[in-house]
Amino acid sequence: MSDELEVARRAAAAMERADTAGRGVGVRLLDVGPGRARVALTVEERHVNGHGICHGGYLFFLADAAFAYACNSHGTSAVAAGADITFLRPVALGAELVAEAVERARAGRSGLYDVTIRDGDRAVAEFRGRSRQVPGLPSPA
Repeated sequence: MSDELEVARRAAAAMERADTAGRGVGVRLLDVGPGRARVALTVEERHVNGHGICHGGYLFFLADAAFAYACNSHGTSAVAAGADITFLRPVALGAELVAEAVERARAGRSGLYDVTIRDGDRAVAEFRGRSRQVPGLPSPA
């Protein structure tokens, strides 16, 4: 195993232990590596809005979780500087969602990440996150 992969896994394990919000929502970490991460969520009754579909806030939450694991995978604490999401399709109760984050660029303390949320092979949302490394925060690794 490479040193970079080991750093990514240690950072993810530390974040996962401390992520009370993610556990409460039902987010599951599937995979992590340098500059990338995959997380999952099963859409339950608690995630459904008044239209009977998954609330967009939960889709944002899932994408943000993948983004967080990916931007912290280098072992230096990073937080969101901003993010945007585009909802492509409604998501039904019972859907098994997977969000995959991929690093697009890192320069200095800033990073750019794209996240695709899929229900099976169908993309249901696209998210772009901008990260900023923050000195002074506890290191995730």
